[in-house]
Amino acid sequence: MKKFIVIDGLDGSGKDTQVNMIADVYKKQGRDVTIRSHPCSDNKYGRKSKEALLKEGKVNHIKATIYFGLDAIRSVQMYCHNKNTDVVIFSRYILAVMYLPNVVNSIVYKVVTFVLPTSDCMFFLDVSPEESLRRMAGRGDEKEMFENMEDLTKNRLRSQKFTYNWNVIPGDDSAEIISEKIASKCLESDKLLS
Repeated sequence: MKKFIVIDGLDGSGKDTQVNMIADVYKKQGRDVTIRSHPCSDNKYGRKSKEALLKEGKVNHIKATIYFGLDAIRSVQMYCHNKNTDVVIFSRYILAVMYLPNVVNSIVYKVVTFVLPTSDCMFFLDVSPEESLRRMAGRGDEKEMFENMEDLTKNRLRSQKFTYNWNVIPGDDSAEIISEKIASKCLESDKLLS
């Protein structure tokens, strides 16, 4: 695999929009692009994670995170080491650990970043809870357990202890401004690798 890109952030931060925009940049270069948006619906771990996210309670909270992790690991195994894939882009990846209980989440994050691939093209879209809720209101999707002002505010603060080695991008900006920042960093990284 020549390029690994991750777009992460709270719900409503524009992850999937940005994944598609950066994928288009690489497709225009004639590169083979694979996109994995977690939780994925093409396997039992992703489906179980999504199922738990649509419920309430601590047990479902932990189930959602564990199944999410298994889904992401499956994607790494299937797509990141595939020699035929030129560019792999993940929407949501290892920052799901922030939803685990405090103390445990820090330990798990360190283990996960040691074991799973990382890159200099990992982006966290730092959206305000207000903007996140505004965007989600227009989607019409079923509401997940973390999609409320209290949890979005709490999780945005929690994310700060994990994003020290990420490219943090203001997520309230327009999709075009965010895309320009992501593409600029990725293309700069490409030049350094060649």
